[in-house]
Amino acid sequence: MTDPITGMPASVMDAVRAHRGRFRTIGFLMIAVGVLAILFPIIFSVVAKVALGWVFLLTGAVLLWHAVQSRGWRSGLLAGAIAILHLALGVYLAFFALTGLVGLTLLLGIVFLAQGVAEGLMAIQHRPESGWGWLALNGIVTLALGVLLIAGLPGTALWAIGVMLGINFLSTGIAFVALARNAG
Repeated sequence: MTDPITGMPASVMDAVRAHRGRFRTIGFLMIAVGVLAILFPIIFSVVAKVALGWVFLLTGAVLLWHAVQSRGWRSGLLAGAIAILHLALGVYLAFFALTGLVGLTLLLGIVFLAQGVAEGLMAIQHRPESGWGWLALNGIVTLALGVLLIAGLPGTALWAIGVMLGINFLSTGIAFVALARNAG
């Protein structure tokens, strides 16, 4: 059975109703942080850069572990190369916090270009198998993101990351507040 207003399953809306205040509070906090990120994009870009570095370090370690465990997989070497890229990017972002955001934007663009190419090659290797198209689509999207990041340099480097985070936080906050209100 679904909620007639939101279209969500009744059990989900019951859970939201039970925690409506928490959803509203988190929503307003997310809106406030989103507005601050949009107003002060450079600060949020630097903070995001360091946090993103730690994320890349963790994902790189997991991807490298997966690549080592999957040595027999015909795309294992490419998966290992992606892991090394993630680890290198993670070290740069997490431990060199005062380096330029232009460098971050350029490096992210290069990583996305390389990852897009590697994922495209993996898609070609798995072409006759089910799901290869999703790998190809992901490679194309990742490649396009790399091109967009590099093409926008240097002008977008100072504000792009902070503004993107701000918009995401703002939209998430609005969604949480709306969900809490509709659970009413």
